[in-house]
Amino acid sequence: MIGVITDFRLATRNLRRNTQRSLVAVLTVASGIVAFLLAGGFIAWIFHDMREATILSQLGHIQIVRPDYFEKGIADPYAFLLPAQSAEQRIVEDEPGVITVTPRLAFSGLASHGDATIAFVGDEIDPERERPISSRVTIQTGVDIAGPEQRSVLLGEGLARNLGVQTGEVIVLLVTTASGSPSAVEVSVAGTFATISKEYDDVALRLPITLARKLMRIQGSTSWVVLLDETEKTHLVVSRLRAKLPADGFELVPWNTLADFYNKTVVLFSKQVSVVKFIIGLIIVLTISNTQTMSVLERTQEVGTSLAIGQRRRVVMRMFIAEGVLIGVLGGLGGILIGYLLAQLVSMIGIPMPPPPGMARGYVGQILVSSALAGEALVLALLTTLLASVMPARRASRMNIVDSLRHNQ
Repeated sequence: MIGVITDFRLATRNLRRNTQRSLVAVLTVASGIVAFLLAGGFIAWIFHDMREATILSQLGHIQIVRPDYFEKGIADPYAFLLPAQSAEQRIVEDEPGVITVTPRLAFSGLASHGDATIAFVGDEIDPERERPISSRVTIQTGVDIAGPEQRSVLLGEGLARNLGVQTGEVIVLLVTTASGSPSAVEVSVAGTFATISKEYDDVALRLPITLARKLMRIQGSTSWVVLLDETEKTHLVVSRLRAKLPADGFELVPWNTLADFYNKTVVLFSKQVSVVKFIIGLIIVLTISNTQTMSVLERTQEVGTSLAIGQRRRVVMRMFIAEGVLIGVLGGLGGILIGYLLAQLVSMIGIPMPPPPGMARGYVGQILVSSALAGEALVLALLTTLLASVMPARRASRMNIVDSLRHNQ
């Protein structure tokens, strides 16, 4: 420990001998870390915002269904119905961390208005229970469905546009019941909504669950959607509920299993961040390696003198490595501080972004610098400067003593 402290004390003094060059090296590392934090923080914010939007507009944190519903239930959803009221639902509602549990009944059919007839995919919902889970569903026109008995429908904005229907007008819904017979109902359009997915908005509608059950002539629901107080608790709550609910009657599916678009986006952007990280690391390595090489050349006689009086070669090598690590620490911490302040400033102003693929409208981006990202940036600064210092330090430790003493003579 005493030797390490001595190494860093000497490294501090050696860096102060050429303040300008040391400052350039530190600023180079800091600039790279700032770039990494801003790029990584923007991607982290996209992940966080998309995650919450996906949860709070469609999926919830957990969906509870009958086993094999997602594999076979699309063809015959009525064979996988959950009970309308049950002790198991109350168990889920009483679980710590659960905010609400809402039933949903998925169905499909045809929607008609005037001469237009379009296929739709519907979710029958309990409006009061659904409201917390659908906080990211934006009502574009009209109003939300007020209660489970209301004889009205909420249309995705794309579906409403394709039907040519306005708020307050009447449309006809035609479906096939569980027994195979046709069933139809006239409903007024309460309003239109939009989510993060344009594809979903082009075909989706929402109907009060009481009216939907009468239309479909069934009781029960195809899923229970669970909202938690924290997304990070999802897998913990899933594991606890699996221990309480019978495995042969209920399947618990966390949101990330169903969020295919989100998962693909994370994989794509994560690879982009890795490329940025590699490029920044390469720039730091080349710059610091050049700086350390210059330092070794300027101190050739000094190194030769140290070796001549008995200084061990590993101590000389350790001295130059300590200088590189110190540059990494100073540049990393400085870059994290500057990056965090810039991230806060940019987030206050906002980053106007165009609509991404599959979405109908743009958004205002921000930069999210988490402690994990800051730690990753500091590790990047330390590893790259350490790597950059190894070759110059090795060169210094392997100098020929006689040639070093004759340098510049």
